[in-house]
Amino acid sequence: MRNFISVHDVKDINALVEKALAYKHDPFKDRNLGADKRIGLLFLNPSLRTRLSTQVAARNLGLEPIVFNVDKEGWMLEFEEGAIMSGNTVEHIKDAAPILGQYFDILCIRTFPSLKNREDDYSEMYIQQFIKYAGVPVISLESATLHPLQSLTDIITMTEHIPVTTGETDGKFHTVSAKPKVVLTWAPHVKALPQCVANSFAQWVNAWDGKAEFVITHPEDYELSEEFTKGATIIHDQDEALKNADFVYVKNWSTFKDYGKIYENDPKWMLTEEKLKLTNNAKVMHCLPVRRNVELSDEVLDGPNSIVTQEAGNRVWAAQAVISEILKGE
Repeated sequence: MRNFISVHDVKDINALVEKALAYKHDPFKDRNLGADKRIGLLFLNPSLRTRLSTQVAARNLGLEPIVFNVDKEGWMLEFEEGAIMSGNTVEHIKDAAPILGQYFDILCIRTFPSLKNREDDYSEMYIQQFIKYAGVPVISLESATLHPLQSLTDIITMTEHIPVTTGETDGKFHTVSAKPKVVLTWAPHVKALPQCVANSFAQWVNAWDGKAEFVITHPEDYELSEEFTKGATIIHDQDEALKNADFVYVKNWSTFKDYGKIYENDPKWMLTEEKLKLTNNAKVMHCLPVRRNVELSDEVLDGPNSIVTQEAGNRVWAAQAVISEILKGE
């Protein structure tokens, strides 16, 4: 693995999941893999779990993590090729990125979309410019359209909860995982949010080797890009979508076609205990942070079906598996 930007950088999702779970069992088994190496974590936007979990993962592998909040501590960067820098930007990515590539062995970038210009956001210019000019492997800590570390974490977490049965064929025993029904449901929110997590979750579940029956439910006009959702069943009736679900992933996103807008904020889309009764005693997931009693009710978040805390904890092992793959790839 050279870079980690999307599911397309992963040759075998299940193998990467197994590596992550092995690190969860034994965090320090590769404690010298990153000895005498540095990993730079550059944040153009805020972070809590992504920042801390990646630092912990890097330390577990012997790397020295260095965090830099570009949006607060650095110069305003210019990313456009051929830009006339007579405005607010102070330093061009063509000048900054190669220097960062000399400072670090791996570079991690977190940036959000503007939600103003869909074409610009979906071009992924910011992270692509870092890849182009840094000269070292780049890991996405969330980009304008995707959040691959979160999605890998989500697959890891579901894998831990999928029932496994043992059967015998021709005198040989085989373990078989059940094929769960996974539902991604839109939820209300107080402001317009990116499509990143929803896009990424859809992309990873669709690429998960037919491991799941995948349904996406949202109000009309909240369609995501087909680039990420192709292969999923789209249902606008949330109750219908939730029937017999084994996992329910709750997330808000703003409109894609009429970009970055809020058309709908009906509180009836919030997931409640009553709605969970429609499911197959489904496990409930959310990437956090979550607006309690807006996206998810207290009774669900604090109840036995919630695996949100476990999911967040698995962020360390997802990051550790990815960093390890990049280090070994070098």
